[in-house]
This record gives sequence, C-alpha cells and structure tokens, in this order.
Amino acid sequence: MLKVGLTGNIAAGKSTVASAWRELGATVIDADELSRQAVEPGTPAHAAIAAEWGTWVLEEGGTLDRAALRQIVFADPDARARLESIVHPAVAALRDDYFQDAAARGEPLVVADVPLLFEVGMADEFDVVVLVDAPEETRLMRLVGDRSLEPDEARRMMAAQMPAELKRARADVVIENTRSLGDLQRRATDVWAALVARADAGG
Repeated sequence: MLKVGLTGNIAAGKSTVASAWRELGATVIDADELSRQAVEPGTPAHAAIAAEWGTWVLEEGGTLDRAALRQIVFADPDARARLESIVHPAVAALRDDYFQDAAARGEPLVVADVPLLFEVGMADEFDVVVLVDAPEETRLMRLVGDRSLEPDEARRMMAAQMPAELKRARADVVIENTRSLGDLQRRATDVWAALVARADAGG
C-alpha cells in the first residue's frame, strides 16, 4: 500500500487538493478530524489538556474551546509544545488504526492529510510527500479575507509553522497554488493520476 503524506502551510490550498482527491476516489485520513476525535471528552488527551490549562479552555458542555486554546498556543511556543506532546501521540495512534483498516481492505493507496507533517518529523513515515504551496502574502490575504482573522493573529499562525522553502526542499512533489482554483484542481488531478500509476506499479 502506497502511503502518501499531503501537507502545506496554513491557507496554501491543501484542503482543496484533499477534496479534489476525494472526488477522484481517494481515501484521505484527515489529521484535523483525528485531532478532534483524539480530544473528545472522556479521552486521555482531553483530560490532560484540562489538567494543564483548566476550565478556561473548555466550553460549557465540556468540549474543548478550540479558539481559546489557539490563542494560548500561538502566543506561547512552550504552551504549543506542551499541547503537541499531548495531542500528537493520540492522533498518531488513530492514524495507525486507519492505515491498518485500509491495508486490510486491500486499498493500494491511502493519503494522510497532515498540516504539520514536517514540523513533527513524520516525513519518513510516507512513501511520497506532496506539498501544496502558495506565496506568503497570498496566504495572509486568505486568512484575513476568507477566515476573518486579524492580521496579527494570522501572522502568528503563519510564523508558528516551518517556512515553506524548507518544506519544498524536502517534499517529493510540490503543487503550486499561484493561479486560479481551476488551475489548482487540474494540477491536483494530474498529481493524483501519477500517484495511482505508481501505486498500481507496486510503489
């Protein structure tokens, strides 16, 4: 089974590529969805986060207040490191379960959508790493315009990730998102076809 890691810095267009691949029949394991599952009330990770930061990061029903937690961790690198030490192992365990299920079904190719793939040292876990990239100013405009973030918050979120040029040097494939949505989707389709051909050829 060919394991493909899909990544990209915030607002680069990674989610658009993942959606395009799903429409083409891909099995995509979404790290954000796994992160939500890993910290649901009653999980060890949820308990550890509540113990670390208290009820201030919990909503009334006990679920995590992700906005409040985001404000803490993006302003404090040490806090972000503590959160990652709690969440990442739980997410990794869930991802392994999904990979095992896919292998049992005989799927030839599975994609893991992992925003922080390089930051957490996961690149070597995949046969192919695909990076979606867009210019920094373009990503900033998307965060402010499309996601209604304040410019300072958007810049902090961008600064918290590894610079794109370092990721480009380590990625096996780079999908450029510098033009139209249609152009990005066509490029995503071409890359998907190449990945399928590689999987069919035995990796």
